[in-house]
Amino acid sequence: MINAYAAMAEKGKLEPWQYDPGKLGRQEVEIAVDYCGICHSDISMLNNEWGMSSYPLVAGHEVVGRISAVGSDVTHLKQGQVVGLGWQSDYCNVCSTCGSGDHNLCSSAESTIVGRHGGFADKVRANASAVIPLPEGMDAKTAGPLFCGGITVFNPMVQFDVKPTDKVAVIGIGGLGHIGLQFLRAWGCEVTAFTSSDSKMTEAKKLGAHHCINSRSEADIEKAAGQFDFIISTVNVKLDWNLYLSTLKAKGRLHFVGATLEPLDIGVFNLIMAQRSVSGSPVGSPATIAKMLDFAVQHDIKPVVETFKFNQINDALAHLESGKARYRIVLER
Repeated sequence: MINAYAAMAEKGKLEPWQYDPGKLGRQEVEIAVDYCGICHSDISMLNNEWGMSSYPLVAGHEVVGRISAVGSDVTHLKQGQVVGLGWQSDYCNVCSTCGSGDHNLCSSAESTIVGRHGGFADKVRANASAVIPLPEGMDAKTAGPLFCGGITVFNPMVQFDVKPTDKVAVIGIGGLGHIGLQFLRAWGCEVTAFTSSDSKMTEAKKLGAHHCINSRSEADIEKAAGQFDFIISTVNVKLDWNLYLSTLKAKGRLHFVGATLEPLDIGVFNLIMAQRSVSGSPVGSPATIAKMLDFAVQHDIKPVVETFKFNQINDALAHLESGKARYRIVLER
């Protein structure tokens, strides 16, 4: 049996719950969970904001732990190995998308907490292809958020060939943005943080930003016209996207990783006349996750975390929903 914390209904408090996972699949591994980050996506699923939740729901998709069991066909992972698991738990591994290395874009990919049970538990299972060993020297306690928040901001740097000579801006210095600043600074970019919080401006510079712009000041944003090669938006609220597009250079890109639910109001001439682009991306493939972990170790990049015990999970969720978390929350055994 697996001992978990589950929501029994939409917006319900999490409570202890047991379930029988059945026989371990030939290509699966079971992970004994030592740490699990809490992401805003967990809250969205627990509250059924995306309309695809089923209950009882065991959330948690930023898992770090030790392999406790290995399926008969798994040869590259071993019991006792320290590994991580993120948003996706399985891929078809046969489609053209998987064949080209873009497993994260597989239309048949299975999410760790959609239609299956995640890491708010003592154990979790996943296909071995989605489980990534932690590189030597990585701090297991802070690694969990890299498997969702970290790869979400790292993936577009790789996919869109962000260069060390680029001027890059990050909108929103929270759970995603604070990791993005660290990655981009280590990548070699000139980094600017857009933030509405005066206190976060000082923090943003400590995390890697060379410059900060007050996102509540239209005049300050207008002064940045034509400056950036790439902008990553990590927020989930509606902003004046045309204003931000004007801060891009010709051929610049505004890229969304924050799940903004309202439609984007964008004037097409703002794109056409300077050949600008708008795009979005999810998490990364297993290969890109492994590359990110190696990069994080090489440059001593760590998410800033607050920790709670697993039995404090409802307090931890409330802390995240309050907006006071700095910057990621990790449950520890």
